Amino acid sequence: MKTYSLEELTDKHIGRKGTKKRDEFENELRLDLLGQTIKQVRLERNLTQEQLGELVGVKKAQISKIENSLTDARFDTILKVFKALNAKVNFNVELTKQKVAFR
Repeated sequence: MKTYSLEELTDKHIGRKGTKKRDEFENELRLDLLGQTIKQVRLERNLTQEQLGELVGVKKAQISKIENSLTDARFDTILKVFKALNAKVNFNVELTKQKVAFR
């Protein structure tokens, strides 16, 4: 029986890196992981969604949507959530070698 790596299976069923379908898949996966992380930290801090929402200035429903990746939350809202959770945020930006063209 042949075994396959996760990368091979993802290439086969989602698409190779750099394709539109693969990029969309990876972006959705990152958002899902972000929501899971927020929920995990919120629970570790013994906060309800309502309490976290009050700290951030949004309703409980917005926190629920963020945790369940049901919304494209604004970047500043995500930063406020992590600040309310006393979490340090780091960003990693990777530039591709593609040229930017203006028309």
